Amino acid sequence: MDRLREITHIDNVKLSDDGRSVVIIDQTKLPNQTEYLTLGTAKDLYDAIFELKVRGAPAIGICAAFGMYVLAQTIDTEDYDAFSRKFREYKDYLNSSRPTAVNLSWALNRMERVVAGHREQGVKWIIELLGRECRQIQQEDMEMCRAISEYGLSLIQDGDGILTHCNAGPLATSRYGTALGPLFLGKERGMNFRVFADETRPLLQGARLTSYELQKAGIDVTLICDNMASLVMKNGWVQACFVGCDRIAANGDTANKIGTSGVAILANYYHIPFYVLGPSSTVDLSCKTGADIQIELRSPDEIKKKFYQKPMALEEVACYNPAFDVTDHSLISGIVTEQGIFRAPYTESLKKLIG
Repeated sequence: MDRLREITHIDNVKLSDDGRSVVIIDQTKLPNQTEYLTLGTAKDLYDAIFELKVRGAPAIGICAAFGMYVLAQTIDTEDYDAFSRKFREYKDYLNSSRPTAVNLSWALNRMERVVAGHREQGVKWIIELLGRECRQIQQEDMEMCRAISEYGLSLIQDGDGILTHCNAGPLATSRYGTALGPLFLGKERGMNFRVFADETRPLLQGARLTSYELQKAGIDVTLICDNMASLVMKNGWVQACFVGCDRIAANGDTANKIGTSGVAILANYYHIPFYVLGPSSTVDLSCKTGADIQIELRSPDEIKKKFYQKPMALEEVACYNPAFDVTDHSLISGIVTEQGIFRAPYTESLKKLIG
């Protein structure tokens, strides 16, 4: 149980002791090296988010909230208007780092509301309130992860085979995780699962992070290439699919790491329930359908060069490298948030969730 707790309660994003910098685990170095980075400037924070040194929608939101508190302390003025303008400049800069995951803008907007709502209290007091708010965001995430884990655990049974894609464990959040949370919670209670982790090309979050977390926690995990999921399902080894989410549209369409929609299509073919697990903050009712979700495009080198000693394709070969895809709501058996399990029609159930 000690090694399980080491994983589920890992401090992957935190404030420094003096509150003037953000400390993260550099996830690009895992699983072979655990390295902590100290982020104290806007560029440090932007690069950490853009380069996936911190990743996972909830963790990005927490990092951004901590970051805005850190940056607010560097704004050298007592004039509210000047402070507010610079704060907004930092906010817009960080928000441009990853356009798809809604938790980033959600956390940044929440911090900005603190500034906008306390004009008369003065800059010094606003900075104090920002410190409280970012810590509250992390605390709420801890409680959210536990609740999602409880609801998700109710959907599976001891001994089930679970297939997951990308990484939605403690490294992507603050405790337990979302899609992996039920597995860790079940393990704490003496349950055993057999997990199949898609490697998740091209950045290998499943191989580098999910299999790492599960193996370290003593959970039976088998790493598979993304194109092996169909065979594993056909063999009858999978009783449910659990995935995370970066943005959920009003109709239930869900953006998640590239390849997720393919898993959902396969699960539908083999009559395997496919569940999306994430905080209610990822629900974006302003997005009517998945067609309204902006999909981040990343460098071709992630496909051709990353993790290889030599390029695996000619330099002149064109690449299409979307970071996310959208799973149609019709393929989703249920959306699990900290407020419960929501079923179709999602246009009705998600509206009640936000309400």
